[in-house]
Amino acid sequence: MFYSYSRKVCILTSQRHFDLIVIGSGPGGYVGAIRAAQLGFKVVCIDRDKLGGVCLNWGCIPSKVLLHGAEIYDEAVNHGKEWGINVGEVKVDWGTFIGRSRKITEQLNVGVGHLFKKNGIEYIQGHAHIVSVNNGVTPCTVEVKTPTGDYYNGDGDNVIEIVTADRVLIATGAKPRELPFAQCDGKTILNSSDAMTLEERPESLAIIGSGAIGMEFAYIYNSFGTKVTIIEMLDSIVPLEDDDICKLAQRAFKKQGMTIHTGASVNEIEVNEKGATVTFIKNENETSIDAQKVLVAIGVGSRHDGLFADSLGIELHRGYIKTDVRDVDAPTYKTSAPGIFAIGDIIGPPLLAHVASEEAVACVERMAGLHTFGVDYKSIPSCTYTNPQIASIGMTEQQVKDSGIEYIKGEYSLKAHGKAIAVGAAEGIVKILASKPYGEILGAHIIGHDASELIAEIGLAIRLEATVEDIISTMHAHPTMSESIHEAALGTENRMIHN
Repeated sequence: MFYSYSRKVCILTSQRHFDLIVIGSGPGGYVGAIRAAQLGFKVVCIDRDKLGGVCLNWGCIPSKVLLHGAEIYDEAVNHGKEWGINVGEVKVDWGTFIGRSRKITEQLNVGVGHLFKKNGIEYIQGHAHIVSVNNGVTPCTVEVKTPTGDYYNGDGDNVIEIVTADRVLIATGAKPRELPFAQCDGKTILNSSDAMTLEERPESLAIIGSGAIGMEFAYIYNSFGTKVTIIEMLDSIVPLEDDDICKLAQRAFKKQGMTIHTGASVNEIEVNEKGATVTFIKNENETSIDAQKVLVAIGVGSRHDGLFADSLGIELHRGYIKTDVRDVDAPTYKTSAPGIFAIGDIIGPPLLAHVASEEAVACVERMAGLHTFGVDYKSIPSCTYTNPQIASIGMTEQQVKDSGIEYIKGEYSLKAHGKAIAVGAAEGIVKILASKPYGEILGAHIIGHDASELIAEIGLAIRLEATVEDIISTMHAHPTMSESIHEAALGTENRMIHN
């Protein structure tokens, strides 16, 4: 292939054709690309940045590295003496702490690259711009440009390659939302990516928003001694969780030293030489606090800057790409434009990496004409990796009440749990909701040690339409945290042993 370059234009003498173009290499994109290749598709994957997308490079994985480091520090400094382990003065090399997360992302970048090579998938680094859709005569056409702007935004610059395919799968994910009156500057007002690579630990940090991202960073920085203040617009932190979980979470994090303001709406952030002053309204009263750094963690929005022109007919719904996922029981993830498909965060909530991966598999398998069960949107696990961890699946108790379903409930406190006591993690509950009269599981909500691991058992139970009696009759090893699931199931029949 030969290129003729000018300042803004690259003329290509040839272009390559594929069966499938995947735009985005996050947990939706790279999984979809690999599954398509396994099914015999000739696949190319395009991404603005490194393989793995936001999740691997700036989200799920590096944040868990930092969280684990925070847990180690917290255990050594605050709990070591309980075990007779006196470590003396603990010093933190912040550069090494942050650097470890970057090294691990690099390792996993390479790992995805190896998977692509193994499966014969081509990777092009650049900004994808869809030029045309499949009109039945000519295929979809995508220009690949050199990326411009920051990691999340930009339209691309010089065209470096043109590729065509029968189908295009959009998996570009999401980007952090910003406050309209206070744009993130990467120095004082931060988004989640900025908070992951700070060169120095701030003495004080105001966090706006208390979802999973906000609370995970709150735990990280609070563990190392940063004065953390959480400002949440809704009436409770982690507001999407079950009410009982919200109350216990707020109690636990206040106990750890965090300052929490709920029902508080931020209306101004003024940057100054010492950091910033955050002003918010609570109970109709205006309050201001000072912080060295401010983290804006108010959720994420769709990421399709410069991806396609309006003239292509790719319809949006509330800012997300519209597919058939809301209209049919077995969606193909088709958009309104022929030959264009979309999965993951770009098509709307729930904005979770594992949902994107499952949607990608379902999408490409249906492209191949396979029968697949697809995604069970009623049983999607959600986890917050703080200490204590929070995990949930299915309906909250309030949702069950609102639905009018007759139900039974089992709620087991970890204060009585042998394994939890043994490892010094007896704070939390396991709560299971089941229907009457057959005991089919409607939802489960956990706050406590290993909650993110425990929730998988409930997910399998819901998928198999199991009942609480099925969990009760399943032998759980002793001593394990999973016994707490067994006890909560017993609780739905007023049969708890350790209560």
